[in-house]
Amino acid sequence: QVQLAESGGGLVQAGASLTLSCAAPGRTFEFNAMGWFRQAPGKEREFVAAISWTGARTVYADSVKGRFTISRESDRDTVYLQMNNVKPEDTAIYYCAVAGGPMPPISQNEYGYWGQGTQVTVSS
Repeated sequence: QVQLAESGGGLVQAGASLTLSCAAPGRTFEFNAMGWFRQAPGKEREFVAAISWTGARTVYADSVKGRFTISRESDRDTVYLQMNNVKPEDTAIYYCAVAGGPMPPISQNEYGYWGQGTQVTVSS
């Protein structure tokens, strides 16, 4: 069973930057896209960003476009979410996930493995 481990969450002020990381120790997702989702209190889990297995293609939710950047290491086993100019509405539990194929989907149904999540809280 694949276990994904997110890290980097915390409490920050609005306008700050934060970088989330996600890895699966002992596993390399060489042919799988990876993505980030988030779930705010009382809301459904939503798509944030995704990256193809080569890293050449990225997709973002409109709400984070221009502020967040998704990337992955060349060996493809760690994915990052660089969060700049964060806002209080970015407060949520952030989950990383591994897709079933090489291209970056936005639907949660296309992801087969999920991490436990890391809390990000943005104060105003």
